[in-house]
Amino acid sequence: MSDQLHLFRKTDPLSSRAAACRAAQFHGAQCAAVLKALRLQPGSTSRELAQRMCMDRYMVARRLPDLRKKGAVKQGPQRVCEVAGHRAVTWEVTP
Repeated sequence: MSDQLHLFRKTDPLSSRAAACRAAQFHGAQCAAVLKALRLQPGSTSRELAQRMCMDRYMVARRLPDLRKKGAVKQGPQRVCEVAGHRAVTWEVTP
């Protein structure tokens, strides 16, 4: 619930608070899905994960730094992305 407090102000109406709660639920589900996919394909780029998950690349790319802040993942070495064809950061699940 503490993550939700940062999504709205004390002065916001109840409808905004309810929307923040829904957004926090989506955020948590997205983080869990990205983490699960990365466990199955360690060393993937965000585009590779997105393609395998059939999800939007930008959603995946936004969740990875969130997971890094929580200590769940870390950046790996750069390499040529199989999807984009250029150098990109890889990601790994932290032990």
